[in-house]
Amino acid sequence: MTVYTLPELPYSPGALEPHYSGEIVALHHDKHHAAYVKGANDTLDKLTAARESGDFGSIVGLEKALAFNLSGHVLHSIFWTNLSADGGDKPVGDLADAITEVKARVAFCERCFNIAEGPECGICSDPRRDTHLICVVEEPRDIVAVEKTGEFRGRYHVLQGAISPIEGVGPDQLRVQELLARLGDGVVKEVILCTNPNIEGEATAMYLSRLLTPLGMDVTRI
Repeated sequence: MTVYTLPELPYSPGALEPHYSGEIVALHHDKHHAAYVKGANDTLDKLTAARESGDFGSIVGLEKALAFNLSGHVLHSIFWTNLSADGGDKPVGDLADAITEVKARVAFCERCFNIAEGPECGICSDPRRDTHLICVVEEPRDIVAVEKTGEFRGRYHVLQGAISPIEGVGPDQLRVQELLARLGDGVVKEVILCTNPNIEGEATAMYLSRLLTPLGMDVTRI
């Protein structure tokens, strides 16, 4: 069975001063990071026992816990091994260069709020896309799922979230006003609501349907 271990720091904790004190390094590396490592190993033991005993009801929750601890372990490993001893919290190396480049190049499309490397994403700038049809999704990753079907040739609008009163997210926190602005010129004839099939997604679709139907266009829920 795989056993995860806490990697050693590639430098002395004191090398980070005055950017970080040795106590801070010890707290984050020896305690926080160590907790992820211990959590991963403990969960792995429980997951193995659940599989051997046939306790399938516990497996999904344990797998999520394992993923959480492993992601924390990996991210902490990347952070500490790329930390510059003479530059505070600025990472060094190829990873740092890649992160800096991504932050500089990637933003949101000014039209649909998909991820883009320029003012507009590749879909919005494609003249072959049907401008009369808009598919509304919650997040940029949802566009990828729709595009994989190969059936939709219109454009998209990314809300960047869904209505969730419990989390304090209402229409004002989403890209609803931007959607209305896109529909104001009368070019769009149909809006397809492709929010997620959960409570938040259904609430968002219902709100948008009531908001858009009086505008005289077709509103479809899928």
